[in-house]
Amino acid sequence: MRACTGYKTVLFFCCLFIWVPITAQKKLVDAPKIAPALLIKDLQTLHQVLQENHPSVYWYTPKDSMDLHFSRALASVKDSMSAWQFRNVVATYLANIKCGHTSVYFSPKLTKQYTKYRFPQFPLQLKVWKDSAVVIGNLYTKDSILKRGTIVTSINQLPVSVLVDSMYRIISTDGNSINFKSQVLTNGFSSWYKARFGNQDSVYQISYIDSLGNKQTTQIAAYAPPKPKKDSLKTTTDTASKSKSIKPVSVKKWTLLIDSATSTAFMNLSSFSGRGFKKFITKSFRNIKVSGVKNLVIDLRSNGGGEIKNSTLLTKYVSDHSFKIADSVFANNRGVRKIPFGSYFSVMGHALAKLMISKKMDGGGYHLKRYETHYYQPFTKNHFDGNVYILQGGYTFSASTLFTSPLINQKNVTIIGEETGGGFYGNSAILIPTIKLPNSKLLFRLPLYRMVMDKTRPKGRGVVPDILVEPNSYAIKLGIDNKLEAVKKLIQQKN
Repeated sequence: MRACTGYKTVLFFCCLFIWVPITAQKKLVDAPKIAPALLIKDLQTLHQVLQENHPSVYWYTPKDSMDLHFSRALASVKDSMSAWQFRNVVATYLANIKCGHTSVYFSPKLTKQYTKYRFPQFPLQLKVWKDSAVVIGNLYTKDSILKRGTIVTSINQLPVSVLVDSMYRIISTDGNSINFKSQVLTNGFSSWYKARFGNQDSVYQISYIDSLGNKQTTQIAAYAPPKPKKDSLKTTTDTASKSKSIKPVSVKKWTLLIDSATSTAFMNLSSFSGRGFKKFITKSFRNIKVSGVKNLVIDLRSNGGGEIKNSTLLTKYVSDHSFKIADSVFANNRGVRKIPFGSYFSVMGHALAKLMISKKMDGGGYHLKRYETHYYQPFTKNHFDGNVYILQGGYTFSASTLFTSPLINQKNVTIIGEETGGGFYGNSAILIPTIKLPNSKLLFRLPLYRMVMDKTRPKGRGVVPDILVEPNSYAIKLGIDNKLEAVKKLIQQKN
């Protein structure tokens, strides 16, 4: 069974803003429009599908409030809109459910279409947290003012807190924690800024704090890459044709480094999905055992989730007690109802799986009893009994919190970093089909099960770390990983 990754909420942006050959760029205002009557029908379809199938649509937001948000969404469609504009309407409505697994994005066809509108774009990449924003990248690489580590206080005279709050409204997350939203903005600030505000500005007014702590204001132009010279086009084409057989170097999702000097193993897991995970974990803990490692650092800061079986496997190597996945895993019905015709084939597999694995309970609803009743036992072979340090942040989501959940009060486990984006109480995951809205062709993800990990916990927040380590402009400027440095300091003190 799979707990789908939270980072797919930004799938559209990851696809839309990858590098593409520079072609004539158009303004978003010129994007193809869809008639309001058709968009209204899409909203009504979306609303009906959620009511029939989503197990947590009223988990955080009462029905009367969700109905009000739906009415506002309908009222906002006063004229024809592009799919780009309509996506913001849908995203704002869905964000009120407060479910990080319920999100909207472009289909591959629309993604390809909207690459024509990539430029111009906001030129700064910002690290965002709370009401703070710090430059971590600038497309104008020779800019001597807005350099890495510069604190930005406003854009076009709007305070960062106001801008960020506006963008938060189109990003879905679990409950009331904003850390996931902060990390999503950090990973693609310029693209989210464009999604929210369009590209109406050719020049941006930036207020910032200079190196002496004084408030300053400067201007920076929207970025559009220069058109390649005619004589360079042939060279580029020839080079591309000759290098077709060269495959890009892929970044490893899982790594293990052992520092014998401090008797510490550093395990970085950016996902709980992918072939070979079990082999990697089994081999890693065998090496850790042979090396006599006393400290294990597990870095989950970029881990958006994945397979429950994989997160459970890792827990077995670290937990000192038996554990289960959840107190409750619940669905509204046994199938998938009221879906648009064009989504039948994509939903059939999920509906069949749901029919086969769920069981109706006396209290109502359909449950996955194995997750609710089965206790997993820790491994004895190559089990790690030393000091465990878990690094987490806003992007730690879904199955990552399932891994951490049984370890929260374990004596040899220390959690360091920021509050997770994934819910501490539970989430809506497991079987998440994609539904296509028939007129706009937007896709949205529809969770079919609600999972309560521990019913005694407070609802609405992420996993809170034992030791809070937040970002700061000084560390960003110098490229210091302050969370990892905090772990190393703890290990040094113990040694």
